[in-house]
Amino acid sequence: MSAEDIFARLKEDHDRHRELLDRIGETSGETDERKTLFEEFTKDVKGHASAEEQALYSTMLRKPPTTDETRHSVAEHHEIEEALNDLAATDMSSSAWLQKFKQLDHDYRHHIDEEEEDHFPDFKKYLDGKDVEHMEHVFERRKKAEKADAEVTPEKKEDAKE
Repeated sequence: MSAEDIFARLKEDHDRHRELLDRIGETSGETDERKTLFEEFTKDVKGHASAEEQALYSTMLRKPPTTDETRHSVAEHHEIEEALNDLAATDMSSSAWLQKFKQLDHDYRHHIDEEEEDHFPDFKKYLDGKDVEHMEHVFERRKKAEKADAEVTPEKKEDAKE
């Protein structure tokens, strides 16, 4: 497996997330379809982010030239998780939900575009065969476990950000 392959694998997830965002954006109100798509998106993104941190970002933190980019992406993961939890606590049929979803959609696409266009090409320069082998093994194993454990965890409705 090459560095190209692990980054292609991460992009595969990103492409699925873009597709889910598009599909959620086409729904309206508190429908079963919106709930199902949002749950799938939330679990997949949380599982992906955790596995990406354990495989890719833990490796990149050990490479001084990439620590700033790495910290930036990990911080964005936490912001996205907070936004997902806030969205889960918001009434799906409200205009507030749609506003929050549109902001999340924008922020998440910005995050994955930045990873694919800026970070991944930079990271490739610093990876050796052992790094890549480690990342691939850890990512697949952790993604499965993290996605299975991921919850759509709404904050209490009254605590949701307005």
